[in-house]
Amino acid sequence: MSWGGFARSLALAAGVGLAFAALAGSASPKPSATVTVLVDMRDYSFTLSRRSVPAGTTVRFVVRNRGHALHDFAIAGKRTKLLRHGRRQVLVMRFARKGRYPFVCRVSGHVRLGMKGTFSVGSPPIAPPPPPPPDVTGTVALTRIGTFEQPVLVTAPPGDTETVYVVEQTGAVRVLRGGEVQARPLLDLRGNVTSSGESGLLSVAFAPDHAQSGLLYAFYNRRVGYGDIRIAEFRRHANDPEVVDPSTERAVLEIEKPYENHNGGMLQFGTDGYLYASVGDGDPGVLNPAGFFAQHLDSLLGRILRVDPRRGDPYAIPADNPFSGASDPRPETWVYGLRNPWRFWIDAETGSLVVADVGSTSREEVNVVPQGQSGLNFGWPCFEGSLVFDSAATCPSSVRPAYEFARDGDVCAIIGGVVVRDPRLPQLAGRYLFGDLCSGRVTALTLGNSIASQPLDLGVSVPGLTSFGVDGRGRVYVTAGSGEVYRLDPAD
Repeated sequence: MSWGGFARSLALAAGVGLAFAALAGSASPKPSATVTVLVDMRDYSFTLSRRSVPAGTTVRFVVRNRGHALHDFAIAGKRTKLLRHGRRQVLVMRFARKGRYPFVCRVSGHVRLGMKGTFSVGSPPIAPPPPPPPDVTGTVALTRIGTFEQPVLVTAPPGDTETVYVVEQTGAVRVLRGGEVQARPLLDLRGNVTSSGESGLLSVAFAPDHAQSGLLYAFYNRRVGYGDIRIAEFRRHANDPEVVDPSTERAVLEIEKPYENHNGGMLQFGTDGYLYASVGDGDPGVLNPAGFFAQHLDSLLGRILRVDPRRGDPYAIPADNPFSGASDPRPETWVYGLRNPWRFWIDAETGSLVVADVGSTSREEVNVVPQGQSGLNFGWPCFEGSLVFDSAATCPSSVRPAYEFARDGDVCAIIGGVVVRDPRLPQLAGRYLFGDLCSGRVTALTLGNSIASQPLDLGVSVPGLTSFGVDGRGRVYVTAGSGEVYRLDPAD
């Protein structure tokens, strides 16, 4: 597969067609004067996509009857008509004052059965003016370390400060030692993977005890169906530890794909020792409605998974997974409601999980899962960023992204990156780096639990940027679809 094929595929997955659309690098928009709240009526309960807004907000209630009985929705002196199953109506009202506003179904007896609740209107948040952002332009420079075949990740085993590994989408893991690319790859799956469009060997993760166990894990698309996903375990060769023994492959997890793109594709071990994997929603809307699987809790698509690959058969579910002990929803789920989380990152210092989700037509987003939190629903396909995408979908308790930006200019799809912990780059310590497939610009954010700072342009760009990575010394790398791999070094 050519670099052009990858770029076209990811751009299409971002909803921009064959010509690259654009993403603006502006900050997350301020809360809109109008907020859409999805209201689902069932027999006999209400589900709201959100239950609170700041005072002064105009709320557009999109009310849908998903039950079989007649229902209505009444709040603050307004009500819908009686709605039959499958019917909907929109109520628009402005909440000028803070307070608690009861809502009910006024059909006789339905309140007693549970069709009631409270919508809260609070004081608008008042934040002190932020300090001026630091100027980080010119603090880093790109050092080219080599050219590879469609590189999509740079990584290293824990504690290995001498060797760098480059994952090639076509199926090999190349070894870089002493600045030289070794003749033999660590792992060669070129005969196993399908590597067209977004598919291929997309990630590897070394076990936390790799130095002792020799274990590593690979995320790749098989030559089966639409490129079914396999997460597999491998072990270094007992008699030749410079390479992996292919006969040791053990399938940990396999996922049938409904279409050929939206794979996700990232693997990383967390600070808790468990394996995390990002899986896209599997279909941008070609054979199934866009986002069809992302809200289905009995699916493994459109979410971040968390498993223990060293126990169980073929893996165990950590006891603190949000759906542990269940079969429907799937207990592997850590967070869900994602479209195409191509790259995520777990910060070793804070334990926070940062997920960049490629958008469809209007927004790109960065989501944050603080350490200790799980089960979050990031709202796809109801929302793309904070904008309504599919008003007919149901996404309970959706969480807004920490950062989002509109498409505008010369960019097209977010490329998630890493949190900088390189001691040579103190100006960027703790900042999250991300980029864009089309513009190639590298941007830094400071992330809180649910919000982000103003973006900072580093003043460097990598045309056709496809991914980031970190080596055993904490140094950050950027890959390009045309083959180049660069290291971020301090500028002279």
